[in-house]
Amino acid sequence: MTDDMPMEAPAEIEEDVRVRSSEPRIHPTAELKGVKLGRFAEIGPRCVLREVTVGDFSYFERGGEAIYAKIGKFCSIAANVRINALTHPMERLTTHKISYRPNEYFRYRPVDSAFRERRREARVTIGHDVWIGHGAVIMPGVAIGNGAVIGANAVVTRDVAPYSIAAGVPAKALRQRFPDDIAARVERLAWWDWPAETLFEALPEIQTLPIEAFLDRWEALQRARSSVAEK
Repeated sequence: MTDDMPMEAPAEIEEDVRVRSSEPRIHPTAELKGVKLGRFAEIGPRCVLREVTVGDFSYFERGGEAIYAKIGKFCSIAANVRINALTHPMERLTTHKISYRPNEYFRYRPVDSAFRERRREARVTIGHDVWIGHGAVIMPGVAIGNGAVIGANAVVTRDVAPYSIAAGVPAKALRQRFPDDIAARVERLAWWDWPAETLFEALPEIQTLPIEAFLDRWEALQRARSSVAEK
């Protein structure tokens, strides 16, 4: 049986064998520097990441690039996405990198540290459960809220609200994933912080229950578990 084939879990199974290794998976062609990876994180072929934090279960498909960014848990980042695209100093005589990385051409002319710090300060922040489509570009300083969806080839130049779907050049909000009351309930549930064992239990109902029915059931379960814990 291959990993891709569905498999029913036995009725009696030890908890410690239900969950695969939580070690991050990094393709050998990926280039990482100053990167922190959460549990189950995956970095695909030819990705280049610099000073990026990647949350639990989040993954980059092939050819992704990111710099100076914080990425939440359970983010799905498609191929060829660029997070925090490089800006050039348009106010200077030239936009060419000779003005901020002259060391590549001359001795005794160091990297422009002030410009580099300006870049660092314009960090991108991406919440939990964000889906970024193929070829999207996220510009410096942008914040994308929990549960948002970014369309393929979008250029995101301003903040994206939680649970909104944005697309286009420049990207604009098209609609909400859920009504406001449902989105608020998802936020309170904060399922992305659940332990792997709870996710294992919840998966069949994530797959089959309508969102409201799922929330009704798991909100009640959380209340019951909290009540037992307090006794």
